Amino acid sequence: MAPADWLWIALLSVIWGGSFIFIELALAGFHPFTLVAIRLGLGAALLIIWLGMSGRFPRLTRERIIVVAVLGLLNNAIPFSLIAWGQTGLGAGLASIFNATTPLFTILVAHLWSTDDKITASRLIALLTGLGGVIVLMGGERLSELGSGIAPQLAMLGAALSYAIAGVYGRRVARLGLDPAAASAGQFSIAFLMIAPVALLIDQPWTLPAPDAAAWASVLALAVLSTVFGYLIYFKVLARSGATNTMLVTFLSPVSAILLAVTFLGERMTLTQLGGMALIFIGLAVADGRIIGWLGGWLAAKRGGPKLGA
Repeated sequence: MAPADWLWIALLSVIWGGSFIFIELALAGFHPFTLVAIRLGLGAALLIIWLGMSGRFPRLTRERIIVVAVLGLLNNAIPFSLIAWGQTGLGAGLASIFNATTPLFTILVAHLWSTDDKITASRLIALLTGLGGVIVLMGGERLSELGSGIAPQLAMLGAALSYAIAGVYGRRVARLGLDPAAASAGQFSIAFLMIAPVALLIDQPWTLPAPDAAAWASVLALAVLSTVFGYLIYFKVLARSGATNTMLVTFLSPVSAILLAVTFLGERMTLTQLGGMALIFIGLAVADGRIIGWLGGWLAAKRGGPKLGA
């Protein structure tokens, strides 16, 4: 990937790295499906207003509507709901570990369903190294929670799989000429229409106590940062770098979350966390491919033979 793509992924990791914390705080005042419905409704409303003010409403075609509807289901309605429900039984740290399985699912889905995003040995090594780094980063105490409360853990894995399928399918957005804002507004709107009836039927929010200001602030942060800005960047990187590379952001999100906590909350970083970050960055470097290419060229030059892969 180009350096600019890595910068976009790093920014997206910061935006999405805080989403698990926002969800955990918001669940103190909202039930899961209500939280998801409000998040999607606010995100859709903000983007629709912006599209209207800028005169950028896209022309609707049958194919565009179908693609956006599928993305609304796979990229928002299903994973948002599974994550919000899963975090009622899991902490943000363990939830982020399960979310980091998204690239592993993505390489399998992309290998089966795409022609230009196939599994390679270096990519598989990179993803496994990055996943190991995430596990080390979050600490052994998180792993002790594995196996207790299996349903929330399965929900998180289901969300990761849904994100993976959406990532491969979402490349159709660029091919149809939809810009990220229009695609995001469409999928948020359709996902909201899917989830709102579920929230009314299951959560019955009118029967619950009014959420406090902290819960509302967390929902607003989810809608504006994690949803609107996050998906604008997501579609930009997806069109340029492919599904597997885009999903590498889930390895960086826990790193961003810890760095944010150190910077703004005064938390201390441990040697274990530094080791986990090192593994993640090694995995990302292998995935990028250039370091291996440079190393292969240097070894070939030392031996006086042709470069690797030539």
